Amino acid sequence: MKNQKILFVSLAANQAVFFLKIGNALKSQGFEVGHVCFHEGSQKDLSARGEIVYNPYREVQEDWESLDFGRFGIESPMLLLGHEKAAYELRNTQSLVKKFKRNLSAMTCILNRFGKGRPVTIIQELGGFTSVLAAYYAARHAGHDNYFIEPSFFRGRMFLTKNSLQAPVVGDEDMAPANPEIKRLLNEIVETQTVAIPIKDRLHYRSAFHKLTDARSVRRLLAKVWSKYVKGEKEEFDHIGGHVLRHLRMQWNTLRLRGSYQHSIEPGFIYYPLHVPADFALTIRSSECLDQFALIDFLCRITPLGRQVVIKEHPAQVGSASARRMKDLLQRHDNLKLLHPSFNNHEVIRLAAAVVTVNSKAGAEALLHGKSVLVLGDAFYRTSSLVTRVPQLAHLEASIRSLLGESAEKDKAEIQQYFQGVWNRSYAGELYYLSDQNIVSFTKSILKIVSEK
Repeated sequence: MKNQKILFVSLAANQAVFFLKIGNALKSQGFEVGHVCFHEGSQKDLSARGEIVYNPYREVQEDWESLDFGRFGIESPMLLLGHEKAAYELRNTQSLVKKFKRNLSAMTCILNRFGKGRPVTIIQELGGFTSVLAAYYAARHAGHDNYFIEPSFFRGRMFLTKNSLQAPVVGDEDMAPANPEIKRLLNEIVETQTVAIPIKDRLHYRSAFHKLTDARSVRRLLAKVWSKYVKGEKEEFDHIGGHVLRHLRMQWNTLRLRGSYQHSIEPGFIYYPLHVPADFALTIRSSECLDQFALIDFLCRITPLGRQVVIKEHPAQVGSASARRMKDLLQRHDNLKLLHPSFNNHEVIRLAAAVVTVNSKAGAEALLHGKSVLVLGDAFYRTSSLVTRVPQLAHLEASIRSLLGESAEKDKAEIQQYFQGVWNRSYAGELYYLSDQNIVSFTKSILKIVSEK
């Protein structure tokens, strides 16, 4: 492994600190490690520590504005720009085009400098921002490998997806009879109704009000204001005002929906768990389902008579759904129920007749309960024989009626075997968790994927 080159891409200070620790562990194994920081404060900090680190805001080719997206294999740049439009609530397409081109140019320069004609392995968190996408497309154009990191189904596990924006696939080669530890974990999840939340995301599972007003959030807000407006430093997440306004609106939406939340439900309904509105899983992987209100409206109109459609907001983004559009749906469809956010997802799934999802982890949780699952998008469980893949919305009604007519229970051993495959397909480690044990586990996982090349 000596002299192999690994380049970490980070967008924020906590990411840079984490990858610094992983990088130091890899350097002790003989790797040459570099960092790209789309956060100038972190770039300065890592540079002061003597790290090989690049500032993409200063690395750019002279003719970057004439860059051709097709040269990088990007056939639909507008589709890719949809993530930042949704996440930052922007509409200036030309500004985003320039940003994407500049980032592509910067990453091309950085890879040329760091690689020096040799293969580079890029490692970064999965995301749809042009910074992340530019690193991916520039790497693939130059023949380098890119690994995207995203949480697995199991706590403390992650998927490392090579050279693809699609969800990872759990294949036949991953399958095996479930070992006693996996059986124990699966039974524990069902019995305790545990929702596996990645450590990096735990602070998101709070109300918008608490996200804005706790001491840590206030300190981070002030630090961002100081960095941007006083020090003049650039970073990816610099839409400060928009972030604050969005959370204020989320709190207002929650207040407006107080009278619309249901606190009890009867069994036998069709359950659609709302996804995080601007998540990569929707904006890039399943962009045709980005407008979830339109999808829910269609679901209400095709659900068989006598069945209810039950929806619940994602617990990490309560209030992110427009109260105006939600109230409009509830007014037009008396077979639609909006559950209070406090409902445990496992309890809702247990009472459901079937679960319709785009790519939510709730689909995998539904499998644990032996429920019928209809998958509309690019989920990691989409290829499993345990779910029903719906390739087009036009087929959804027939699929629902077919599943509701089935009475056979799913084979528990087959379900457990599938989740053993999910475990085998994933790797040990948690993003941005700085415990010594996690650093060791994460580093071993990186060593494993590099040795598999």
